[in-house]
Amino acid sequence: MLSPLYRMKPASGVLYLHGFNSGADSPKAVWVRQACSHLNLACATPQLPHRPAEALALAESRLAELGPEPLLAGSSMGGFLATCLAERHGLRAVLINPAVAPARLVADWVDEVFVNATTGEHFTVGEKHLAELAALTPAKVTAPERYLVLLGTADEVLDPADAFALYRGARTLLHPGADHGFAALAGHLSALLAHGGHALPPAWRPRPHAALTT
Repeated sequence: MLSPLYRMKPASGVLYLHGFNSGADSPKAVWVRQACSHLNLACATPQLPHRPAEALALAESRLAELGPEPLLAGSSMGGFLATCLAERHGLRAVLINPAVAPARLVADWVDEVFVNATTGEHFTVGEKHLAELAALTPAKVTAPERYLVLLGTADEVLDPADAFALYRGARTLLHPGADHGFAALAGHLSALLAHGGHALPPAWRPRPHAALTT
């Protein structure tokens, strides 16, 4: 159940951050762009590097183009990066199945080779990924009322209980049966934008997307 909305000025733009090894044209990124376009709201969905520190630096560099009060949004690892920026700049954020302890998650992927379907880049996760994630991880979440957390009960990658614990006191929406990809976001874009003080028309729906990644 959603707690009372944290009252601030309407967001001046939206920065959406995709998840690990995903891309700027992932379905959720496309849906966020569509929703922002409908509202004539500035939106950025950058293609993030696989290295965490570089990804955070790139994401932070896009804030200036989104006005004085941007809304952050991110999925999985993008949710972690959105949290880092929210804590650093005192911004609102919508987190979709966020990675709570990313260094622990990525530890299982060390020496594994990945191929990014969007960029075609081949890369390997190494110890530097873990070190960067550990260094970036906030000690705690402050002002939980700044956050809206969207969680799927069937997340096969992350345990929703970890996010419940870290973001205790945040507005939380638990979607029954939603997996890590959280295709249910198509039906929760109004909640995402409402967290930034904007209202989508009740009948508005995003165009369908063929594939779903984080």
